[in-house]
Amino acid sequence: MRVVLQRVSQASVTVSGEVAGAIGPGLVVLVGVARDDGERDADYLADKVINLRVFADDEGRMNRSLLEAGGELLVISQFTLYGDCRKGRRPDFTAAAPPDEARRVYDYFVRTLRERCNIRITTGVFQAEMDVSLTNHGPVTVICDSIKRLVKSEDPK
Repeated sequence: MRVVLQRVSQASVTVSGEVAGAIGPGLVVLVGVARDDGERDADYLADKVINLRVFADDEGRMNRSLLEAGGELLVISQFTLYGDCRKGRRPDFTAAAPPDEARRVYDYFVRTLRERCNIRITTGVFQAEMDVSLTNHGPVTVICDSIKRLVKSEDPK
């Protein structure tokens, strides 16, 4: 599972001309689900999203989490995060989970975020064509993968 976090001063997602979700200061979370991803991956990344220290403290250092900063979340599914561009000129999306499986893991991820924190969380519309508008504050953009954690933690060394 892969997420791209963008610290924003504001963001919104529109589907067919209607605003599906909008936030003030906080994080936009683009979520990609791979074929073998499950609840363990979603749990790991939900914890990362709410606890990663990417907000400024009183001295201007990135030392505060989303929870500490009181930010909001806009969570958007994005299978294209698993586009493999190493060969040819067209991305290969075979590493992305099929839609039904991706929706199950994505929905679990959003539920987990809602259960773990008492902040405003909005979402895009799964599998819809969306227009995302945001003001990246910083700019701060961070990529987190669950597979790297899983491989490292399973290494017996």
